[in-house]
Amino acid sequence: MSSDIFSRPIDVAKYDAIYAGAQKNLAMAGVTIAILKDDALGKAPREIPTMLDYRTHVDKGSMFNTPPVVPIYSALETLRWIKKNGGVEAMDKLAQQRAEIVYGEIDRNKMFRGTAVEEDRSLMNICFVMADEYKELEKDFLDFATSKGMVGVKGHRSVGGFRASCYNAQTIEGVNALVACMKEFENNH
Repeated sequence: MSSDIFSRPIDVAKYDAIYAGAQKNLAMAGVTIAILKDDALGKAPREIPTMLDYRTHVDKGSMFNTPPVVPIYSALETLRWIKKNGGVEAMDKLAQQRAEIVYGEIDRNKMFRGTAVEEDRSLMNICFVMADEYKELEKDFLDFATSKGMVGVKGHRSVGGFRASCYNAQTIEGVNALVACMKEFENNH
């Protein structure tokens, strides 16, 4: 898991191991989460280096090496914020709401189209491009969105287009601002 960690309920009992990068919904880069069943420890099919053997970390109380203190503290504060704001269930509800708002505008607006089929749409990273007939306006939209305060809306360097990152900390007001920007751009063209 990475960008969806703590964004929706997960039945952790179904998994022997969950490994998650925390840098999206939990903390800054530099910390990862590993959730392991005790009976999964020591089951590697071959010898592995000490540092990669989770038994080492369990035996040492996660203190086998110097931990990244600031990212861990950031994760603690984020978990407290999630709990205070209704827990993972509330984060899931907000993720659904944010996605409905942004995908609704992508589907409505003649200038844009989504890049994923509906059943595969992400709730965390909503990717879209200019519709084929407006492709030449891609840079214009990016410049317009940037001028309206949209930060990080440029798509991934290998895919292009645009990406609305809707991690747990993204507000409904933030996605509404993006939608207003898309509508204004449409009205101007």
